[in-house]
Amino acid sequence: MNFDYSESQQMIAESIRDFAEQHIRPYIMQWDEAQFFPVDLFRKLGEMGFMGVLVPEELGGSGLGYHEYITIIEELSKVDPSIGLSVAAHNSLCTNHILMFGDEEQKQKWIPKLASGAHIGAWGLTEHNTGSDAGGMNTTAVKDGNDWVINGAKNFITHGKSGDIAVVIVRTGEKGDSHGMTAFVVEKGMLGFTSGKKEDKLGMRASETAELVFDNCRVPDSHRLGEVGEGFIQSMKILDGGRISIGALSLGISKGAYEASLKYAKERQQFGKPISAFQGVSFKLVDMATEIEASELLLHKAAFLKNNDRKMTTEGAMSKMYASEACVRIANEAVQIHGGYGYTKDFPVEKFYRDAKLCTIGEGTTEIQKVVISRNIIK
Repeated sequence: MNFDYSESQQMIAESIRDFAEQHIRPYIMQWDEAQFFPVDLFRKLGEMGFMGVLVPEELGGSGLGYHEYITIIEELSKVDPSIGLSVAAHNSLCTNHILMFGDEEQKQKWIPKLASGAHIGAWGLTEHNTGSDAGGMNTTAVKDGNDWVINGAKNFITHGKSGDIAVVIVRTGEKGDSHGMTAFVVEKGMLGFTSGKKEDKLGMRASETAELVFDNCRVPDSHRLGEVGEGFIQSMKILDGGRISIGALSLGISKGAYEASLKYAKERQQFGKPISAFQGVSFKLVDMATEIEASELLLHKAAFLKNNDRKMTTEGAMSKMYASEACVRIANEAVQIHGGYGYTKDFPVEKFYRDAKLCTIGEGTTEIQKVVISRNIIK
């Protein structure tokens, strides 16, 4: 096996580093403190091909695979995890759902705009009372002639206010029936479709999170993705790949926190020598580096399986679970290494510490990953 970056990964990494230094790093804390979602930045990322990473070239995308996708999310997240999160949600969830389950006409209608960054995508499964228990959702769609009338609300939706297109999964059958939900594409401006409360979050503050509200929203049947009743099954397949992206987000946070800590530990002098010379600090760096290595290997194994259309539900869940929990531990140790300075906004580890926690919650909590893995290893 070849563990080196491919030529395309190397080019992508260098291009993102240059882009991030110019367009992201100067504004990190400004965006974070204002909870500002920089829509124009995503238009620029679209021009570079990073908003349609997995989309075939004939639909306006980059036509890349999951190894390159990990590189993109990871490199963005080393600088600002909020931006990595938004790119991940746009690519893995909204765009990929239409790509995987839309018909040719639907793909031609929506994918090129999403892939170019002209449109920002949202994806709605979670509701106020149904987080992990998605099957108990209350938002419904009722057929009325050639339309469906949607009522209810989705929450914790990335790009809930600024998104131009949302893929939403709503109940069209009995509550709790895995074949009782259907996916629809809803466009901004449709009557009865609005955004609600924007969340005031601990971290990932430049990645917008808000409600989607449906009040007798009429959606034509031509906006239905796949067959009636397939929405939940589709969602589980989408989340398989989505877990790789959250794992990559976690990996980027881990690397960002580790690199900042390594630099600081070499420069910070105490008792006449750099603190990296003390075993208490150097062993922390050892643990961080080892967990990063393990996270990376798990992620790229899942990516290899996904690229080859092989079943990877277990590996995807494992990689997401391990990488996300590792990034929380690494961010915590990064603050500890920095001491009092790590608790201030003058050093980047404070923000990595706040951003890291979302990774163990979003796109399936650690506990849900364990449910998924245990079902697969026991059956």
